[in-house]
Amino acid sequence: MTDATDSPFTPEMVAEWASFGPKLKGKPTPEQQVLAQERKKKCTAMKKRLVEELSDPVWTEKKIEKELDRLVAAAAREAQQAPRPSYLDPPSGTRDFYPADLCQRDWLFGHMRASAKAAGFAEYDAPVLEHVELYERKAGEEIVGQMYAFHDKEGTHVTLRPEMTPTLARLVLQKTNLASGECRLPLPLKWYSIPQCWRFETTQRGRKREHYQWNMDIVGVPGVTAELELLAAACDFFRRLGLGPDVVGIRVNSRAVLEALLNQYGIQKGQKDEEGGEIFTKACVIIDKLDKIGGDAVTELLGDIGVSEESSKAILSALCAPTIDALAALVNQNSDEEKDSPAIEEVKRLFALAADYGFADFLQFDASVVRGLAYYTGVVWEAFDRRGELRAIMGGGRYDRLLELYGGEKVQIPCVGFGFGDCVIVELLKECNKLPDFNDAGVAADYVVCAFDMNLYGTAAKVAASLRANGDTVDLMPTPKKKVEKSFKYADQTGARRMVFVAPDEVSVGKVRVKDLRTKDAVTGEGIQVDCSLDALHTIDDLVRKAAEDAEAAAAEAENAQERRMVNISVKPCDSVDPETLYKKITETVKGEPDSNVLWDEACKVDAGKIYASFTINVDADFDEEVMEWIEYMEDEVESCTVTFQAALE
Repeated sequence: MTDATDSPFTPEMVAEWASFGPKLKGKPTPEQQVLAQERKKKCTAMKKRLVEELSDPVWTEKKIEKELDRLVAAAAREAQQAPRPSYLDPPSGTRDFYPADLCQRDWLFGHMRASAKAAGFAEYDAPVLEHVELYERKAGEEIVGQMYAFHDKEGTHVTLRPEMTPTLARLVLQKTNLASGECRLPLPLKWYSIPQCWRFETTQRGRKREHYQWNMDIVGVPGVTAELELLAAACDFFRRLGLGPDVVGIRVNSRAVLEALLNQYGIQKGQKDEEGGEIFTKACVIIDKLDKIGGDAVTELLGDIGVSEESSKAILSALCAPTIDALAALVNQNSDEEKDSPAIEEVKRLFALAADYGFADFLQFDASVVRGLAYYTGVVWEAFDRRGELRAIMGGGRYDRLLELYGGEKVQIPCVGFGFGDCVIVELLKECNKLPDFNDAGVAADYVVCAFDMNLYGTAAKVAASLRANGDTVDLMPTPKKKVEKSFKYADQTGARRMVFVAPDEVSVGKVRVKDLRTKDAVTGEGIQVDCSLDALHTIDDLVRKAAEDAEAAAAEAENAQERRMVNISVKPCDSVDPETLYKKITETVKGEPDSNVLWDEACKVDAGKIYASFTINVDADFDEEVMEWIEYMEDEVESCTVTFQAALE
């Protein structure tokens, strides 16, 4: 069925289709036949018109009619419903998490935590409220205008956190002597968190106004080995989800390299514009929009901050450099240095180490990757889906000056990290059919305990408490059900392993009835059922195991007790074959067949050059497959073979 959000038809089109009236049902009157013909003409004309307007081979006249009929019916159903207050929906850009949705989220977060812990990172958290000033101190970012900011009842200007990195900086600075710049925490720090973040921005596929973001950061490591470890963790996460380098790529660049490039065209770090803003930071924010707004728009915006059109075109041309070596050549062309700059060497070393680490196939150099956040200072990266259908999956980079920005010039602590939102990755997993089905996800308790009636509810509660004390998870049904089938059905639907039914007959003798919904009786095919003493509920596992073993033994005995019949066989060996030798070979072959239905009679003999044998088989045994294939196997030694059957044995 087509989702309403995928339908190309406007409400006006749906209303026009509805105005033609409903399809006639049953045998029409002459007047209705006339109306039906008029309706058919109008529908046909509208379908032909829409085929031309849509100009899409997918939307044939038949499909258009079917979709418009569906939309009209949906509108009619909605019109019959009571008006729905807007406060019953979540605020725009936010999400509700029903149990199945929460199972999906926990599953995703579980993989995030597993990858972080595997790399030796520790989890942290902080209040969702932060000081607005924490973000206003970072100039040149759109994020300030997207905050959910307000003054609390004490007059403090606070905001729902739009991102986590400034919070991390605040936490580190709380443990730092600002006068000396010495951090009292043992460095390096390898921390991660999965906070909920809030930004008031335009919602679209993969972008909400609230989202969860997996943050991983390393504090106190100046070299590229920190970037390496973070990228390795991200690639490990992708692999855990079943997303390889054929699906996901990571574009890598360096802000330091970009700084050297822009410097050649008069854009120097620290240079201010007329408004006091830093031109380099503004240029980075503009260039970061290249994929979204295109080269012409970027050139125009760079012109607004004083960059000439010629310089802008040269910068954009350099950003298309296919390799780090090609970009290095452009950066070095106006330099007296013969060797690469440290920034270039750093990027090259990162790629070399990634190859040693085993995830280089995820990485690719891309000079146009800038990252819009103003605080990045070195290597930056973005993860993307190689089909190019979704926005950035994850982004990160080095921000060595952020702690100095907040704590003062004495605080020189290098940092690097990434942010990984939960929305885009879920969209990608859906597209790749890598997302498990959580629609049937429930509590899946070990036991469901149900009382026959309210008189036995206290006993049922004691049973539940006893099982929980044994370490089991228990769903105590709040509403008694006299019909056992309904209780069993509920337990099965919730995914419970066992059902305990507290009923009068069993309780009167100090027991309860337990049904194992996942262990089947080998005879009946139903779940194993046992009665267990109220004071021995800890023995349920043993009782179920014993009952299952007894059922298997009974099934085996029943199979062996099938009706059997006698078979007599006489075999004449070939002249060149010794009868005694062949006889021995036949008996050994038959007896060596472990899955055979044959019971060999030891009274078999060799007489007058022939072999005479007797044995019993099940009446329903396939004799040709069970016996004759052994004789045929010896066809080079057997001249003839005669088989006779007796009536079924008593």
